[in-house]
Amino acid sequence: MVIVLGVVCVLLLGIIVLFARGRASLQAQLADAQHHITQLESDLDAALRPPPPSSSAERTVRRVLRTASRVRVHGISGLIQGTIEDLQNWASDDARADILNMAASDGTVTLFFSDIKDSTPLNDRLGDAAWVKVLAAHDRVLRARIEQYRGQVVKTAGDGYMVTFRDAEAACRAGLAIQRDLPRDATLRRYGGIHIRIGIHTGQVVALDGDYFGRNVAMAARVADLAQGDEILASDAVREALDDDAAVRLEELETVELKGLTGEHVIWRILPPAP
Repeated sequence: MVIVLGVVCVLLLGIIVLFARGRASLQAQLADAQHHITQLESDLDAALRPPPPSSSAERTVRRVLRTASRVRVHGISGLIQGTIEDLQNWASDDARADILNMAASDGTVTLFFSDIKDSTPLNDRLGDAAWVKVLAAHDRVLRARIEQYRGQVVKTAGDGYMVTFRDAEAACRAGLAIQRDLPRDATLRRYGGIHIRIGIHTGQVVALDGDYFGRNVAMAARVADLAQGDEILASDAVREALDDDAAVRLEELETVELKGLTGEHVIWRILPPAP
């Protein structure tokens, strides 16, 4: 009997050892398979991702094709219809025929809002004579970069700017250049410098007498309101409009609510490209 129990114990021990080895082997095979799957997914993603354009001409062609794709999906009539609904609330019958002025072929424009942080106390501290010089230097820096990146100043109000760009990357790069140039300006350094905040948003707009209106204008202004001095913030629509190889870097911030606009909104901080 003792011999039989001993044999049984030996057999059970052998089975347990074999099971443990088999389990370890299966786990190793599973881990290896998961590694291969991850590698295959990465290779497939790289194969499907279009390579960065090798020239400015290729970059332009790619943007044209993307615009054509949007028009094909939404249709020109669909793009215009959204703006017509907005017009019902504030435009007269006589004006509607004149204000369907789309900024781009797919009906979108990138809006850029900026202003000087704490401008009122700064004006009070410097005095009006110095403040005029500060504003002139500020305007000189902004307009030079806006012109370089082919933006159009829609309107100004004191130290505030509303600018439109056809291209989201151009708006972001203009903002980065402005933030880089302001501390270098001799006049602004003389008076202690200024700190501006910038908000950028891409969407459909309508134009009337050289001005722009609609929900997306309000969205851009609200994004700018969130920014701190020396900061550039952008909506998720800007992120979607940027090419994969855009010469800017995005840092995702917390989802926020924007006054007067429904829902929650993802906001991104625009930063220079990594060195």
